[in-house]
Amino acid sequence: MDKLIVEGGHKLSGSINISGSKNASLPILAAALLTDEPVRISRVPDVSDTNYMLQILSQLGASVERSSGTVRIESPEGISSSASYEQVRKMRASICLLGPMMARMKRCTLPLPGGCVIGDRPVDLHVRAIQALGARVRVKGGNLVIDAPNGLVGTTVDMRGDSGPTVLGTDNLMMAAVLAEGTTVIESAAREPEVVDLANFLNKMGARIEGAGSRTITIHGVERLHGCEHTVIPDRIEAGTFMVAAAMVSDGLTLNRVWRPHMKAISDLLVECGHTVEFNEEGTTVYVAPAKNPRSGKILTNPYPGYPTDMQAQMTALFALTPGISVVKDTIFPQRFMHCSELKRMGANIKVDNGTAIITGVESLSGAPVMASDLRASAALVLAALAAEGTTEIHRLYHIDRGYEMLDEKLMSLGAKVSRVLDLDAVPLEES
Repeated sequence: MDKLIVEGGHKLSGSINISGSKNASLPILAAALLTDEPVRISRVPDVSDTNYMLQILSQLGASVERSSGTVRIESPEGISSSASYEQVRKMRASICLLGPMMARMKRCTLPLPGGCVIGDRPVDLHVRAIQALGARVRVKGGNLVIDAPNGLVGTTVDMRGDSGPTVLGTDNLMMAAVLAEGTTVIESAAREPEVVDLANFLNKMGARIEGAGSRTITIHGVERLHGCEHTVIPDRIEAGTFMVAAAMVSDGLTLNRVWRPHMKAISDLLVECGHTVEFNEEGTTVYVAPAKNPRSGKILTNPYPGYPTDMQAQMTALFALTPGISVVKDTIFPQRFMHCSELKRMGANIKVDNGTAIITGVESLSGAPVMASDLRASAALVLAALAAEGTTEIHRLYHIDRGYEMLDEKLMSLGAKVSRVLDLDAVPLEES
C-alpha cells in the first residue's frame, strides 16, 4: 500500500478539471448489463471503485474496453448470474448490480458487499424493493440468492429509510423496473443528481422513466433496451473538496467541468463563511478564494438538495482553522467522525458527541502521522495537511484512491508539495 507525504504551507494556485462522478459512474456501469448491445460511457473516473466494478462485469462475462476515460461495455447473451466474492467484498456499491442482474436474467447470486466502515449501511431496502417486484430472496453462505421465476412485475414501492431516501436503493429499483412488466412507482425516491444521471442513461437506452430528481419516479417497463453513448456528470464531491482546499490554502483556484446547480449547498456554506465563490455564466466553471476574515459555520447534513454527508469531513478540516465555534451534525451517518481524532493529532480542537462535532478554530495545525479511515475522512486529512506547518504522513491511502482520480497529481499541478511512496509499515488490505 501507499502513503501520502504532504509538506504543508504551500499556497495553491491555478486551475484544474473536475473528473466525472464516481457515485454516478458505478450504477451506470452496472446498468450496461441491461442490454446485449454495446454502450459507450465517457468521463468515467480512473479510481479503484470503478476499476473493481469493471472487473466484476468482466468476471460476469461482459466485454470491457477502457481508454482515456471512456469505457465500452458489451454484455452478450449467456453472461453469468453469479458475482465473485473476491471482487464484491471490496466495494459496498457493488450492491447496485442486483437490479440489472435481476432485470436481465431474473436471478442472481450476489455476495453481501464490503467497503469502508462508517456506520451501518444495510441492504434491507434493496431486498425489500426487489421482493416488492415479485422476487424471492434468501441469504445463504454470505450470499444474497435471488430469483423471480415468474419475472418482475411493477408496483408501488416506498424507498424511505431511517436516514431518509436511499440513493443506491433508488438506483437498484429503477434498474430492476425498466424491464419489469407494467409500471413501477418509486415513492420517497432519492433526488440526488447521480440518480438523475442514471435515469438519463437508462432513457437513452430506451427506458421510460419519468420524475427523476423528484420524490416520485415512475418507470414504465419495456421489453428490451439498446446500446447508447453517455457522458457522466461532474463529481460534485471532488469539486466541493477542491473548493474547500481553495478556501483553506490558496490564492484562489479555478475549477472547470463543474455544474452549478449541483454545488448550491456547498457554495452557499462557503459564502456564508465569508469565502469568495464565483461561477461563470454557464455555471460550468467556478473561482474560489479564501476570506480575509473567515467566519465559523454550522452544518446539518441532509439528503439532496441539503448539505451532503460526503462533504462534512472536508468542511470540518476548514472549520478547524476558522476563528470561532463551528458545529457539524451528521443526520445521515452519525458515526462518520473518525477523521476528528486524527485532526486532533494535528492540533485541532474538536469534541464529538452523539453525531455532532463542535470545532473551536485554532491558529495553526502541525504535521503528524495520521491514518485514513474512509474515503471522505482521508480527503479531510489531505486538506488539513496542506494547511499544516511541517510534514504530514497519511497512511492507508487506498481509501482516497477509491473516489479521487489522480488527487496527488492534481494537487501538484496547483503547487502543492506532495509525494506518494510505498508504505513499508502498512498492514495488508485484507487484514486492515
